[in-house]
Amino acid sequence: MSEGIILVTGGSRGIGAATATLLAGQGKEVVIVDIQPEPLPGGAILWPAPFDVASEGTVIAGVADIEKAHGPITGLVNAAGIFGKMHRLEKVRMEQWDREVNIDLRGTFMVARSVGVRMAARRHGAIVNVASVAGMTSGPIHAYTAAKAGVIQVTQTLAAEWGRVGVRVNAVSPGFTRTAMLEAGIASGAMNKPLMERYAAMNRMVEPVEVAQAIAWLLSPLASAVTGINLPVDCGYLAGSTWGAYGGLPQPPAS
Repeated sequence: MSEGIILVTGGSRGIGAATATLLAGQGKEVVIVDIQPEPLPGGAILWPAPFDVASEGTVIAGVADIEKAHGPITGLVNAAGIFGKMHRLEKVRMEQWDREVNIDLRGTFMVARSVGVRMAARRHGAIVNVASVAGMTSGPIHAYTAAKAGVIQVTQTLAAEWGRVGVRVNAVSPGFTRTAMLEAGIASGAMNKPLMERYAAMNRMVEPVEVAQAIAWLLSPLASAVTGINLPVDCGYLAGSTWGAYGGLPQPPAS
């Protein structure tokens, strides 16, 4: 990518933090924003003001101020998001549904649009949206699955919208990833770690840095002909999750 900065939303924690740390370690100028901004070790620049991706005014003004302070955004990673509570359908509260969709889908769209129109005017840029395998399957996280499916669709539409002006837009769909948010779900008993691992072909969860590596590739010139894709980074969860109907995944021979 040409000179410029990479903006990472949700950059103070989880996949966003892992991505910002990796990119900064590669010598990129990285600016992180977060609703609860906290600095990272390793060279990423913290934008100190809270950045609420669900607020249109905050997004528009924030992007303008960041470019004024640090230069043009040539790469964007939309990692800000929340993971909703698991409920039976009849117990889903609409205010919780609206909050998840506003942050995970609406927020992703607004940041991508605000940054992408600037990239399009300069005829250069790359955007990676963080979706989820939850948006490709089903589960008792009704708003989250719908929002992440929407992120995948928005990614394809923006890729088509801006492809002829030199802006690439892709998504990654992490599987169960060892973030603090997921660990909290396991600790609460809401999520089952052995089952997460059992149904993944590689028999383990994803590490945040592994998602970050995929994002870094999609931002880089190595992916110069890649746009409009959704790349699962899931240790083979999608590939292995249906094998239970056939007796389960084959086990390695005893050593």
